[in-house]
Amino acid sequence: MPNRSLSIAQVLALLAEAPPRLEALTGGLAPAQLLTAPNDDGWSANDVLAHLRACADVWGGCIAAMIAEERPTLRAVNPTTWIERTDYPALEFRPSLRAFAAQRADLLAVLAPLPLDGWSRAATVTGAGRPLERTVLSYARWLAEHERPHVKQVGRIVDAVRAEQRPPQTSS
Repeated sequence: MPNRSLSIAQVLALLAEAPPRLEALTGGLAPAQLLTAPNDDGWSANDVLAHLRACADVWGGCIAAMIAEERPTLRAVNPTTWIERTDYPALEFRPSLRAFAAQRADLLAVLAPLPLDGWSRAATVTGAGRPLERTVLSYARWLAEHERPHVKQVGRIVDAVRAEQRPPQTSS
């Protein structure tokens, strides 16, 4: 679960920075490079983006339900299971990143003007052990914190892909 110390402003900033950071990290890479999984990681940049989109679908959907309904009961959905219902892993990276960025802009458009008490709107989440109470803020923190290491992971993947494609250095 998320770190309770992140403020609402920090959560909003982290959520806003993920799509442009991914764009900056992957700029200049060919489509085939974005599908390349370095040996030490196992995931390609495209795989990470597909995972981030699935998480955004699931956790963003929970946020939307809490804002729209008074104390809903939500069934927990694992993003790893959810991704199997999508075509995200098969999509080209650039259009998928644009869709992720648009989805994020929509989420931020709902969250940014939310009054303080709106961040406390809650749901009961079932289906993953005992029922849990989650809030808009807890899901937003979870999403923001979950993305941070994955954005760094994309940076490592991109560095490894670029290194693999450089010609070997020869001594003179």
